[in-house]
Amino acid sequence: MKVDSQLAKKIESGDFIVTAEHAPRTTATAATTETALKSLGAKLTAVNLGDNQHGVALSSMAASVSALKLGIEPVLQMVTRDRNRIALQSDLLGAASLGIKNVLCLSGYHQTLIGCPDAMNVFDIDSTQFIATVTRMGEEGVLADGKKIDGTFAMLVGAVANPYLKPLELNLLRLQNKIEAGAKFIQTHPVFDLDAFSQWLDAVRKAGLTKKAAILVSVFPLENAAEAQKVRETHSDFCVPDGVKTGVAACAETIKKLKTMDGVRGVHILSGGKEAVVPELLAAAGL
Repeated sequence: MKVDSQLAKKIESGDFIVTAEHAPRTTATAATTETALKSLGAKLTAVNLGDNQHGVALSSMAASVSALKLGIEPVLQMVTRDRNRIALQSDLLGAASLGIKNVLCLSGYHQTLIGCPDAMNVFDIDSTQFIATVTRMGEEGVLADGKKIDGTFAMLVGAVANPYLKPLELNLLRLQNKIEAGAKFIQTHPVFDLDAFSQWLDAVRKAGLTKKAAILVSVFPLENAAEAQKVRETHSDFCVPDGVKTGVAACAETIKKLKTMDGVRGVHILSGGKEAVVPELLAAAGL
């Protein structure tokens, strides 16, 4: 089933894509989410709504509805950590009924890493199996068990990749499996080391994967050295080299270089809760 979303159209057209992310706060007030979303500006193709990334927060589904009300196209993030396949499919049907057309499928950080050590995880299926489930729902109109879905279900499916995961052969295999399962766009972990990233991108391109899914490279405008150190300590899976350049101007230069790389279809901006910096960054990068 063809997906009628702005993101899907941009992927098909070959245009350079710019997305950003909002991590919902621990709030029961819709105005809090709306204020943050408005501060992102109006030049984005779509906005990701995080799924309890840093602990219990407003649901990605509710935040996506707020985005729709503001005329912003949401990318619903869903992690398999907190839901079994019943809940995942139920939420997907609910999302489709609300007009949400894009989903990013993730496993999610272990609950001990987000400040919720007493919570039980689920991980009934992994992110690749989740991608395959969403793809089947859209292409065949059935649930995982073959039950027919009433009405039209169409969802653009995305996944995440870590360019710095070693060994490279396993990295490529994981990415290939996600794309073969149905992922149409890939958002990477934030890129600070362009040399190491270019090696990964070269391997992905040679494997023919850049022609099968849109690679959106994440960037993170670090405010200062202290924030760089905090990110390094909090996210051990991120590659934040010593002496990394900080500030909006440095991040803008990274975007300009990424835009010239063969195989890069766009950028995804992570702001660490500082959504208001996104318009400034886009302007500095000439986007």
